[in-house]
Amino acid sequence: MKVVVQRSKAARVTVEGEVKGAISSGLVLLVGITHEDSMSDVSWMADKIAGLRIFEDEAGKMNHSIMDAGGSVLSISQFTLYGDCRKGRRPNFMAAARPEAAKELYDAFNDALRRLGLHVECGVFGAMMEVELVNDGPVTLIVESGA
Repeated sequence: MKVVVQRSKAARVTVEGEVKGAISSGLVLLVGITHEDSMSDVSWMADKIAGLRIFEDEAGKMNHSIMDAGGSVLSISQFTLYGDCRKGRRPNFMAAARPEAAKELYDAFNDALRRLGLHVECGVFGAMMEVELVNDGPVTLIVESGA
């Protein structure tokens, strides 16, 4: 499982001109699922992201998690995170999980974040989406399970 984590001041996802999810301060998560991922990866990733200390404290140091900061999450499914660009000019997406398996784990990941007490907004799995965000910092990290 691979997640691009972006600290955001505001973000929204639109499908066919309709806003499907929007947050103010919080995290935008681009979530990729691969064939080897399991529910243990989902639990590990949700816990890791909820506890990442990437929000500033009173001294201006990245010392607070999203849980401490009280922000929200905008979660977007992103199979292209597993695009292999090492050969040729066209990415190979063979490492991305099949849609049926990926959707189950993606939904479980969002539910795990909610069980931790986070407000989670989502895009539409498998849809063409427009994602807008104001990256705060900018702070962008890549978190991988099993790495």
